[in-house]
Amino acid sequence: MINLENIVVKFDKFTALKNINVHVNEGEFFTFLGPSGCGKTTTLRTITGFIEPFSGKVIMKGTDITHVPIEKRNIGIVFQSYALFPTMTVYQNIAFGLKIQKLKKDEIDAKVRDIARRVDLSDEQLEKAVSQLSGGQQQRVAIARALVTNPSIICLDEPLSNLDAKLRVQLRNELKKMQKDFGITSIYVTHDQEEALTLSDRIAVFNKGIIEQIGTPNEIYNHSKTEFVCNFIGDINRLSDALVDELIKEGEKLDPSWHHYIRLERVHVNSTQEGAHCFDGVVESMEYYGLYIKYTIKLKEQTFKVMERNDGSAPYSVGDNVKLSLHTKDFMSYAPSEGVENE
Repeated sequence: MINLENIVVKFDKFTALKNINVHVNEGEFFTFLGPSGCGKTTTLRTITGFIEPFSGKVIMKGTDITHVPIEKRNIGIVFQSYALFPTMTVYQNIAFGLKIQKLKKDEIDAKVRDIARRVDLSDEQLEKAVSQLSGGQQQRVAIARALVTNPSIICLDEPLSNLDAKLRVQLRNELKKMQKDFGITSIYVTHDQEEALTLSDRIAVFNKGIIEQIGTPNEIYNHSKTEFVCNFIGDINRLSDALVDELIKEGEKLDPSWHHYIRLERVHVNSTQEGAHCFDGVVESMEYYGLYIKYTIKLKEQTFKVMERNDGSAPYSVGDNVKLSLHTKDFMSYAPSEGVENE
């Protein structure tokens, strides 16, 4: 559907993107994920035409669009701020692109009302000024405006970041449903790991102008290719040198010069598994989240964070003596040169 081939973007002497290669399949929800300043929005703006690369190609449906003007790329865009026209009604905002295309009035009306229904905007809301709408409703207007011209793909630049946490969760579910209903290829930019894991078919993890890994949410989370991805995508424990030495003494073939990690939910409290290593610990703190409980547990060798599913039984209390079990099959290990230190 869309390919980025060896994209390099420079701003004066600063190289913002270094040989970016991405293939997005038709109908896919593909996310660019990474911290601020990593290059994800620059990549999106290169696709949409706001930035022209220093070198490399942007290919859409087999056609080189690297130097094609923005308005001729047939790409819908939803900006972080939505970029709606505050003095116009919802109807006028959605119809704007169709008027630029010089469609007939009755054709514009039919398209606007059809897309409004599909994103759950009522006829009454169409006549309101966008300033009278809630943040969630404004997001729907921005999506409707992007989709009404029937683009080949839609690009969304952190469209949920201005909303409160509860609404953000609600609307990301609606956003995924809309994307499936429309079947449109979507490229989404976010710094929110949970958002990326929830929404995406595949994810590209950016770091300092390069892509560290491309994969499904499961691959990114459970089979992180680099130490940066391992640390960035969700919470994790890094094993101390002392604990690694202890495991080596117990017969495990671990390289002591490498960095070894284990996810919080892979460490178990008072639940011995076959082949697992057990260690005595003391509960230092607990955080109650309803569906799960997060514990901080002090071992002789180090402190572990543990996430236990809430089964309704009484949680462990601060000061309780417990046994932690962990299995080396759950470790993710990296040579130090592959990534960054766990901060």
